[in-house]
Amino acid sequence: MAKRELQEINAGSMADIAFLLLIFFLVATTMDIDTGITRLLPAIPEKDQIDKVQVNKRNILVVLINRSDQLMVRGEFGTRVDELKDITIEFFTNPANNPDLPEMEAKEVEFPPGSSPLLTADGIWRGRVSKGVISLQNDRSTTYGKYLEVQNELVAAVNVLRNEFCKLYFDKEYDQLNEGNPIQKDIKDGIKKIYKMNISEAEPKNIGGGK
Repeated sequence: MAKRELQEINAGSMADIAFLLLIFFLVATTMDIDTGITRLLPAIPEKDQIDKVQVNKRNILVVLINRSDQLMVRGEFGTRVDELKDITIEFFTNPANNPDLPEMEAKEVEFPPGSSPLLTADGIWRGRVSKGVISLQNDRSTTYGKYLEVQNELVAAVNVLRNEFCKLYFDKEYDQLNEGNPIQKDIKDGIKKIYKMNISEAEPKNIGGGK
């Protein structure tokens, strides 16, 4: 009995089908866009600098996010994310000279001469700035969305202070300052010296759940 010949598979057609499937998945698949925080981290200090740094407890606001995405501020759970902005503003300004809030130190900041009638003729601002630092720490199981939500509120608080100062002294929104303009860039840099983005991000650890 003669053997039945097997038909050859058309490899060319298989390659065409595979290519069409690849195109289909590339078109149909949606990819999440990475989100992050556009902020420069400080340079790593030298070891001898670390040894010399001593921070007063009143100058630190510890913000913790546990594995259940709950906030602990000043050692207590229950703070809502939408309360963080006001807490941060009070922390950095200490308007009532509260001994439990950060120390304020005298500082001079140079702005372009003649840039504001509220400054000296040579553009010098003299005032008091905060020594406060916010320490943000999260659990290893904290969701990235919650972490960004908290970060955004902290950063927004500093931007509110910068904007208020800019409107008071220069009659302009802080975000409207054009860094391509040398004078406006100097103004922006000066405001950053008064209201620094003092937010320290600690390495994640096991914080646990809430009460």
